[in-house]
Amino acid sequence: MSNELKATLTFSDGSPGAEFPVYSGTIGPDVIDIRKLYAQTGKFTFDPGFMSTAACESAITYIDGDKGELLYRGYPIEELAVSCDYLETCYLLLHGELPSADQKSRFVTSVTYHTMVHEQMTRFFQGFRRDAHPMAVLCGSVGAMSAFYHDSLDIYNLEHRYISAIRLIAKMPTLVAMAYKYSIGQPFVYPRNDLGYSANFMRMMFANPCEEYKVNDVLVRALDRILILHADHEQNASTSTVRLAGSSGANPFACIAAGVATLWGPAHGGANEACLLMLNELQAQGGADKIGDFIAKVKDKHSGVKLMGFGHRVYKNFDPRAKLMRETCYEVLNELGLQDDPLFKLAMTLEKVALEDDYFVTRKLYPNVDFYSGIVQKALGIPTDLFTCIFALARTVGWIANWNEMISDPDQKIGRPRQLFKGNVRRQVLPIGQR
Repeated sequence: MSNELKATLTFSDGSPGAEFPVYSGTIGPDVIDIRKLYAQTGKFTFDPGFMSTAACESAITYIDGDKGELLYRGYPIEELAVSCDYLETCYLLLHGELPSADQKSRFVTSVTYHTMVHEQMTRFFQGFRRDAHPMAVLCGSVGAMSAFYHDSLDIYNLEHRYISAIRLIAKMPTLVAMAYKYSIGQPFVYPRNDLGYSANFMRMMFANPCEEYKVNDVLVRALDRILILHADHEQNASTSTVRLAGSSGANPFACIAAGVATLWGPAHGGANEACLLMLNELQAQGGADKIGDFIAKVKDKHSGVKLMGFGHRVYKNFDPRAKLMRETCYEVLNELGLQDDPLFKLAMTLEKVALEDDYFVTRKLYPNVDFYSGIVQKALGIPTDLFTCIFALARTVGWIANWNEMISDPDQKIGRPRQLFKGNVRRQVLPIGQR
């Protein structure tokens, strides 16, 4: 960062002004360094939702919402999703560069041989109700990993941090599959070292003792692409939560569990689940024949009806991930012969209507990645309540990369937002009889 520029703050009431350095990153908006604002002026900034606040310095992921651009370590997501697999992407996010053939081989081996979880964890699952939401199970089991892998919890030890990173990336698919198997009353399926990352996960999800799971390369590649597209997304709510939890010195498993909990919200990781529920409701109300009525309700701000899967907090153009997910969606539907499935046809019709409607076009409400990923996951046989777990699986590497970057930052401090207090001023406690 360079700080040749300065920003001057003045007050209309005649209070003394203050000057602050302005820093420039390699790309993106400049930032005004207000760390000394309170010391110099006695005032805080007020920015609910962090709409205009950079809370950290990072070199991992960059988003340009106006251009519809997403870069992992400088590489466009469009190129990574086509030319790389998920573990290559993980290596990139963790190490800053794409791996050579030898580096990839060693990394894949490290991940593969850590996919099993401690056998006692299989009994840990029995403490959950069978009908518990898989995200509740995942949140608890990820947090519990610190009790099983406490040999690598020194966050200031580089080797410990790396071992924890590998363990989390490797074991997350196993935990997600176990959460699913437990919910449907089937036995857990152990990972196999001769399968790739995504193929292994699909086998743990769908195999059973009665018959062997046959790997379908088209479906495996579709899942792999879902994981790549969701691997990181800059300083979103869950990533910021992981950083905030990590700033206290909490162990990596606790921090990732905090990320899982945050991702659970329907405005974040639960968006694709909410999108599919919207489609199911529309189908039940009459399907394609009712799209016109549904769109009219969406446009009516008093109706409370929302078009899920369209628009994005950051992207004011087409979500670059959505274009790739759309292609994958059609590949999967064609492979499985589901082009004429009523729900999928409804989704494609709704997409077409919305993209041709000036109301949505002028407001730049384009389909986002959630609109298509939910459809693809349903086609793959993944139940709706497991969608957010798949998201958590994918995002784990992004959380780890950000957590590790934060721990390595010499300027890192415990997160402590301030507030605009609107409550009572100091007052006296009266005896109970006088209240």
